[in-house]
Amino acid sequence: MRVALVDYDSGNLHSAQKAFALMGRELGAEVIVTSDPGAVRGADRIVLPGDGAFPACRAALDAVPGMAEALSEAVLDRAVPFMGICVGMQMLADLGHEYRETPGLGWIGGEIRAIAAAGLKVPHMGWNDLRVLQPHPLLEGIGNGDHAYFVHGWQFRVTDPAHLLATVDYGGSVTAVVGRDNIVGTQFHPEKSQAVGLRIIANFLRWRP
Repeated sequence: MRVALVDYDSGNLHSAQKAFALMGRELGAEVIVTSDPGAVRGADRIVLPGDGAFPACRAALDAVPGMAEALSEAVLDRAVPFMGICVGMQMLADLGHEYRETPGLGWIGGEIRAIAAAGLKVPHMGWNDLRVLQPHPLLEGIGNGDHAYFVHGWQFRVTDPAHLLATVDYGGSVTAVVGRDNIVGTQFHPEKSQAVGLRIIANFLRWRP
């Protein structure tokens, strides 16, 4: 199994690579960090991280020649299992509203809206308790109250509630995990979420949608 972490200068790739490689050892998984569309197109699992503002991440992804097309071919045409992390998850949406309206990939219907947490600091930063809304292979062994690590000021508002897999409470319900078909995304950073995050990474590597 080859796992491709997409390098487009917008993600915390070092810690993500270490976490995916650690959990992939028993599966014989090769974890690569790559900006080569050909390597992404041929991967068995694809991970799209993302740190920063939505428009900047989307522009950086589009600036890698052939990458958007490679992702679409692998994920949509060949149904390669895909995970987006943080802004990598947000870019699955139809539209982002951070600073200006920016089109997303449109793979999961919805929009990226500012977190409205009256009396609480935004960005939402630190540990929070997950609330699992519906079963999914990504969340096997994960229960309500398990902790994950977040750093974000914007959240995914899904169009179809069936695509909302888990939330957290931060001045109201905030999206934590989305998914449909062969596509999943976590707003939190699994590579920084200790045992819970490693379990989610292992679940993703074993997932056969």
